[in-house]
Amino acid sequence: MKKIFFVVIAFLFAVSFINASEKDKKVEPIYNITVKNMDGKEVKLSDYKGKVLLIVNVASKCGYTKQYAGLQKIYDQYKSKGFEILAFPCNDFGGQEPGTNEEIQEFCSSKFDVKFPLFDKVKVLGDSKAPLYSLLTNNDSVEKGDIKWNFEKFLISKDGKIVERFRSKVEPESKEMTSSIEKELAK
Repeated sequence: MKKIFFVVIAFLFAVSFINASEKDKKVEPIYNITVKNMDGKEVKLSDYKGKVLLIVNVASKCGYTKQYAGLQKIYDQYKSKGFEILAFPCNDFGGQEPGTNEEIQEFCSSKFDVKFPLFDKVKVLGDSKAPLYSLLTNNDSVEKGDIKWNFEKFLISKDGKIVERFRSKVEPESKEMTSSIEKELAK
């Protein structure tokens, strides 16, 4: 009887260990990250499970700032299909995003009629790099390395995998980007 008890306990332990390992494998690291929205409230990226995401660092006084219009256009085009854009203002490049969250929101709303979520200003370079950007720039799925400038974009699959990285010069409405978005939405 004692032997059976130990066998049952060992079996239950093994099953629970296997189940825990399987659960850990299924959770993509991006879903473990929490960010702050423009109002300072925490937002879990796991809230976006099942959606295709485009994560982009943005700035109001940059040569690429006009890309807000293209970002809004693809947001309008694909939102109803499960697409979200998460924009993170950043002042790391030439001080091109000096404004407060309120000023950034006002600028994006009045100049580009931005409807996609804007988040709290982040650092994408250096020792105080935001955890999200540490993950985006140091993974085995896409090209590793620091963000080079504002409006660098990362495409995230419905299951939270980083699938593509687009440098600043790639326009949101380009065939390169829209075909990648459509491919992920079709999965």
